[in-house]
Amino acid sequence: MYTSAKPYFYGTGRRKKSIARVRLYPGTGVVTINGKSIDEYFGLETLKLIVNQPLEATETLGKYDVVANVVGGGISGQAGAIRHGIARALLVADEANRGVLKAAGFLTRDPRMKERKKYGLKAARRAPQFSKR
Repeated sequence: MYTSAKPYFYGTGRRKKSIARVRLYPGTGVVTINGKSIDEYFGLETLKLIVNQPLEATETLGKYDVVANVVGGGISGQAGAIRHGIARALLVADEANRGVLKAAGFLTRDPRMKERKKYGLKAARRAPQFSKR
């Protein structure tokens, strides 16, 4: 669909275990994720809203075509990773977007990760059931 000859803006987004490589091409606002349309890839409307938040904040909703490759994690983490990648790509496209994106918190990498399981426990914090006898 898109060749490397076309100029684009690139951004990498991460959230939990998900990594999104996002390219913004000047276009009409078509969002493609892993070769599928956003409607095919994300069933929930809230996830589509999350992906489009940076474009809405910078008022560039119909100006760029978004092509994202995302791997790892679940669908919610992937949506967050794509949002982060779009925000970073918009920053490359126009440095004037920094104030709006930073105020909305789209440039901040969410540091929350899954906590590791500890020995002697059944999960990260879940202890074995207690019994007096």
